[in-house]
Amino acid sequence: MDLNNTEFRHGIEVLYCFPDHNVSCRKEVRTGTGNILLFIFLSCISVGTVILNLLVIISISHFKQLHTPTNLLILSLAVADLLVGLIVMPVSIMQLMDTCWYLGKMACGLFCVISFLSVSASLCSLTFIAVDRYIAVCDPLLYSTRVTACKTSVFIILGWSVAAFYVIMVCYFNDHLLPSQISSSCYGECVLATKYSWLIADLVVSFLTPCSVVLILYFIIFKVARRQAKAVKAARNGAAHNHGPEGSNISETKAAKKIGTVIFVYIACWIPFYLCSLSAENFTSVSVVWTLFSWLLLINSSVNPLIYAIFYSWFRSSCKLIVTCRIFESSSSRFNLFPDPI
Repeated sequence: MDLNNTEFRHGIEVLYCFPDHNVSCRKEVRTGTGNILLFIFLSCISVGTVILNLLVIISISHFKQLHTPTNLLILSLAVADLLVGLIVMPVSIMQLMDTCWYLGKMACGLFCVISFLSVSASLCSLTFIAVDRYIAVCDPLLYSTRVTACKTSVFIILGWSVAAFYVIMVCYFNDHLLPSQISSSCYGECVLATKYSWLIADLVVSFLTPCSVVLILYFIIFKVARRQAKAVKAARNGAAHNHGPEGSNISETKAAKKIGTVIFVYIACWIPFYLCSLSAENFTSVSVVWTLFSWLLLINSSVNPLIYAIFYSWFRSSCKLIVTCRIFESSSSRFNLFPDPI
């Protein structure tokens, strides 16, 4: 390569993405022990995210005992997290290693759509989960009739459709076709420049509104749960109270608390991103702050399955069956994953 196309800055070799192009972007190849360890660490997170969410998807899809409305919503969340681990994380790692974008503007726009879609679908699934737990705890006697697997599937499809429509609409009205959103100061980069006005609108639509709904519902859930706990404690001397409506309510309340952990972890990962992004009028995807808090959001997709592994016995049981290949046995889909009373 021509020496004119090569530079060195602070020990970092700087080349050009497309040396034959007049307005090519500079290519920064990050090397060194620290960078290599960082890329290995992030790559392990990406692989772990894919494996863990695949285990969730296979578990809920394969075992008929897990075909409940709540688990279908968890399945939807796992699919969104799988997209993050399978597409968003690897591409983000590649951009950290090599600042050049070789796939063109359309692919860059598609990557942005997939990133936003996975995030929007996750939040939509979490909102549905909160509504599901609200009905289960606050109206347990009518839950089985009001919330069915068929109705839940319809809402999941509707939620993903609305999320996709929102992402496409934002891209279209934010100066229209996807490629026009991508910064083109030089040839060979994929930088999403976000307008401050759009950031405010997205903050309200994609974060404040759904998260407020979730927080309000869970406040009501835990208030009802505390009242139920007092009622159950007062009825401790009653016969077989664990097998009546009170016992059912206890089970639903425990499930609400477990899923509530997933939701609050999700919100905690989002708050730093929005607080920091609102402090800058021009916020682009090349800033260090954007990179740091974007990865905090991405790592959340790895945390959700770990929470399931800690809280849910059915996930641990199904993982053992999957890893030992017992799911290939005949009638394995009917295995009992709840040997102990729930």
